[in-house]
Amino acid sequence: MKNITRSVFRIPFHFLQGALIGLGAVLPGISGGVLSVVFGVYKPLMELLANPAQNFKTHAPRLLPYILGYIVGFMQVANLLAYFLTKYPSYSVCLFIGLIAGMLPSLWKEAGLKGRRASSLLSMFLSMCAVFALLISLNIASIKITPGFIWYLFCGFCLALSIIAPGMSFSTLLMPLGLYTPFVEGIGRLLPEVLVPGGIGGLITIVFLSKAVNSLFDSHYSVVFHGIVGIIIAATVMIVPFDSFTLSTRDCLLNIFFLAAGVFTASLLDKMNGRIA
Repeated sequence: MKNITRSVFRIPFHFLQGALIGLGAVLPGISGGVLSVVFGVYKPLMELLANPAQNFKTHAPRLLPYILGYIVGFMQVANLLAYFLTKYPSYSVCLFIGLIAGMLPSLWKEAGLKGRRASSLLSMFLSMCAVFALLISLNIASIKITPGFIWYLFCGFCLALSIIAPGMSFSTLLMPLGLYTPFVEGIGRLLPEVLVPGGIGGLITIVFLSKAVNSLFDSHYSVVFHGIVGIIIAATVMIVPFDSFTLSTRDCLLNIFFLAAGVFTASLLDKMNGRIA
């Protein structure tokens, strides 16, 4: 009876986490993959995607609330938060930064479950450098292209990559190319000319990359996980709205408030997740 009660309580909680992952996937500068790692769902998701026939019975029931929440967060609630991100960009981003930062201690602990060697720390450092180099170069470049079937295939690839490779926000890849808005609007309006190529691109990416990622976890857990931590740190630093801290004392204090609120919320979620588990 006690186990049944825990299971019933766990479903809405995991649904909420899935919705946050969906929000993180669609909002500029945020990575759904980062939040999936933060909420402890990344590895079982990769295992399911890598071997769906073998792991369906054991993994699908646990992941179903996350998947449903992800869909709701991505296609419904994201529009509301996108409005706040547009109207109050620095406050919204600071809240998400606090959320990620508040989960980093437990993430660091999980990365060291199988030991922490020099190669692990080197992996984290190199991952940070690679993400910094990539995101800085994308911010510098300003290329505008016309969306079409091939480019929506690329959008689907980027969306799947943002889940498979934590810290890689697909919006960060698409916004410099002018593809982010038409792709997200097309998904929200269920346009076949966007959904079909986007779905094909995402499916191909998952089929070919998820097995490789899962295999790396099995054989090089510490190195891979520390590399992910490096990606998360670099991606989070890159979205800090440094300029907004210098605008006025009021803006600076509000940014600090939302940062603190994010850290506090993340700590509560982490404690609740530990108790439920």
